[in-house]
Amino acid sequence: MEPIRRVGILSKPNIERASEIVPELINWLEERGIEVRCDIQTAAYDARCQALPRDLVPEGTQLIIVLGGDGTLLSAARAMGGRDIPLFPVNLGGLGFLTAIKLDELYPELERAFRGEHRISRRRMLHCQLRREDDIVAEYEALNDAVITKSALARMIDLEVNVDSHYVCNYKADGLIVSTPTGSTAYSLSAGGPIIFPTVSAICLTPICPHTLTNRPVLLPDTSVIDMRSWAQDDSAYLTIDGQIGGPLRYGDQIICRSSSNTLCLIRPPKIRFFGVLRQKLKWGER
Repeated sequence: MEPIRRVGILSKPNIERASEIVPELINWLEERGIEVRCDIQTAAYDARCQALPRDLVPEGTQLIIVLGGDGTLLSAARAMGGRDIPLFPVNLGGLGFLTAIKLDELYPELERAFRGEHRISRRRMLHCQLRREDDIVAEYEALNDAVITKSALARMIDLEVNVDSHYVCNYKADGLIVSTPTGSTAYSLSAGGPIIFPTVSAICLTPICPHTLTNRPVLLPDTSVIDMRSWAQDDSAYLTIDGQIGGPLRYGDQIICRSSSNTLCLIRPPKIRFFGVLRQKLKWGER
């Protein structure tokens, strides 16, 4: 394993205790001869940092430390741009399905990572393409999901869905979620979708409040190409990627989703396993 000589730090903005955590972390790293690269949010907590755009921070690093919650990690995942660099997610937020490293475990787990003893979970991402009148107007990479939803005052929207060129149905619903296994514990779970083990090769389609109550979540092979056509009026439907980016759709817009060639490398604490996270976060019963 290549020695870790340069580390990036990506942070959630406006976290009061980060003004103490970030300087301490940078001191700890620099004492070990490790160069630090910071994004704009991290630089706000320590004036020593050169503020870089988030997507430039990973350049030349061997590890990215993410300070925040799952939302910060989702933003960091897109900033990686397919780079095969492990993310070290530290939970400064709330629920935190993905940011499983607690603050009091920060330095012991970093020591473990520097010794090459860390456990990595690879998470497949989702590639989405927005086509409008045969032109590609946007492309996205999602760690959790791509979601088509109605606008606040709109009625149910009409979505035509084909999988691998086979017609599935026209969903009349408040929306439709295309989820990765990682995203199965996010919006899809709230909409009644199944929990999918992270290493299962699948994509889940979960309708949101469908008019036809027999429209249920469907699991598809991760080799599937999902072709969705929005028949909602202009600006009546929105495409949202990981709940963070996207935009309004026009009548006839086509959204094509498939498994990405990119995976995300997440460092996981050795004692924390998937079902342990579910027991902790979802308050499942212990023996």
